[in-house]
Amino acid sequence: MFEKLEEIDAVVKKCNKCGLCTNRTNTVFGVGNPNADIMFIGEGPGADEDAEGEPFVGKAGKLMNQALIGLGISREKIYIANIVKCRPPNNRTPLKEEANACLDYLRNQVMIIKPKIIVLLGNTALKNILGEEYGITSTRGRWIDKKGIKYMPTFHPAALLRDESKKIDFWKDLELVKNEADVQNFQI
Repeated sequence: MFEKLEEIDAVVKKCNKCGLCTNRTNTVFGVGNPNADIMFIGEGPGADEDAEGEPFVGKAGKLMNQALIGLGISREKIYIANIVKCRPPNNRTPLKEEANACLDYLRNQVMIIKPKIIVLLGNTALKNILGEEYGITSTRGRWIDKKGIKYMPTFHPAALLRDESKKIDFWKDLELVKNEADVQNFQI
């Protein structure tokens, strides 16, 4: 078990548990407040994230940032991570064995950060964190309580780039997160 995020990050940088490590430029560990009340979990890094070593810096990240700013949620006060820490080829969905290779890193991040709310961005995050029985279309926008954490599934920002009609639901879901954070007096 790790005591600091930097310890996990050091192990991730050397990881070769799956084939994703062979083509990476950088690992994309996570970024934000290590004591965040709210954590966002996405699928995996894209080309921009692989180049910069930081999650959600490409087009989808910029869209997410606009929503966060619009809602008054500070990116610096939340924590953002992904299911996998290396970019899948051609931005494909991570394979189950690739996700499984990284999940212990993510679990340790969650144990250190101790978020009270986790926003699951997209189907890959939802299924890998809460289980295969969940689907993003049927569960987005609904709170799910497990092991003392409130989960809010919503669309991945990349899905909004492909289908702009999802932006309204994405915004409403993040409004629910903001309202819950305000009620609970969480850092945002």
